[in-house]
Amino acid sequence: MRRPSATTTIERSIAAVAREDWDRCFPGEAETWAFYRAVEEAGPPGFDWRYVVLRDQGEVLAVVPAFLTRYELDTTVQGGLKRITRMLSRALPWLMTLRLAALGSPVAERCHIGFAPTAPPERQPELLALMLDAFEAMADAEGCGLMAVKDAGERDMPLWRRITDERGYQPIPGLPTGMLDMPAGGLDGYLATLSRATRKDLRRKMRVREDLRVERRQCVDDVVEAVGALYAETVAHSDLQFEHLPPNYFAAVLRHMPNATIVLYWAGDALVAFNLLIETPTHLVDKYIGMHYPAARRYNLYFISWIENIEYCAKRGIPTYQSGQAFYVSKLRLGCRLSPNWLLFRHRNRVINACLRVVARIVRLDRFDPAIASLMERQT
Repeated sequence: MRRPSATTTIERSIAAVAREDWDRCFPGEAETWAFYRAVEEAGPPGFDWRYVVLRDQGEVLAVVPAFLTRYELDTTVQGGLKRITRMLSRALPWLMTLRLAALGSPVAERCHIGFAPTAPPERQPELLALMLDAFEAMADAEGCGLMAVKDAGERDMPLWRRITDERGYQPIPGLPTGMLDMPAGGLDGYLATLSRATRKDLRRKMRVREDLRVERRQCVDDVVEAVGALYAETVAHSDLQFEHLPPNYFAAVLRHMPNATIVLYWAGDALVAFNLLIETPTHLVDKYIGMHYPAARRYNLYFISWIENIEYCAKRGIPTYQSGQAFYVSKLRLGCRLSPNWLLFRHRNRVINACLRVVARIVRLDRFDPAIASLMERQT
């Protein structure tokens, strides 16, 4: 096989890569160059963005986003164990909070590793190894002892493992992605796939639908603060949150992405929920939902928004509803399958790396979520 005359650069802005070159590496992907541009403009604080770009004689052959941050190891811990890990953080801050360089994005559905059509599959392991070399050198220069691949998807895992296993990266379960393959027959066809009890419960919850006004938009400039407040309220009710998005993030995504839509749910003059969606011909990606919790209980907002999205997929002929990385018990009950994602990590310091492997057994997500535990059992 010809050895590539390739060079890898670490860019600080996605503007250093032409939009068409980036998107050519991700045909059909919902989270495009425009998505990462919006993240740069108004993404969560506390992150420095990087882009690993491999070129051969000026042609972009492969790309992968990356970021730098300070990472708290108990981010995924829930319940009473959180109190113990908080005590450990105070006693051993050098172990529990680490400078992290990661491939992927804190706000993307998975780690996007993309290859140009001119990079045949048999060359991809060699190209990825070159990119990982450059990434690890950058991490060292930035003082990041901990390196990771965040949310490596099931489809890409054989490639990632081929390159990372020999370098000592440890895999642990990440947050899986909920996927619903749309049945024929619209809403009635979907309801027919559910259990009798779930179908009856959904029909009961849908009775309050007429009390809400649903509005689809590509701009939220006039309600950006209200949308931000609903997002903050939802984050406050969640045990798992890696990033915290500022209110103008949603406006930026809509401004940069013509295939993004925000659905607003109104009760009278009060905005009680929103749902940010990205649409492709094959997927409707449910990115974020925010709710006012007293209204959420009164109007069954999560389930009303779910039915709204099911009907939208049926109307548009979209075959897959991608419902994100949370609320797994409800999503399984509503007919979703879970697509696994993985976190791969290693630390340069062998002693710290050995300690992290022990910590990983304690904080891994399948210890706290039975749906993830069941998924991991099926993977082994």
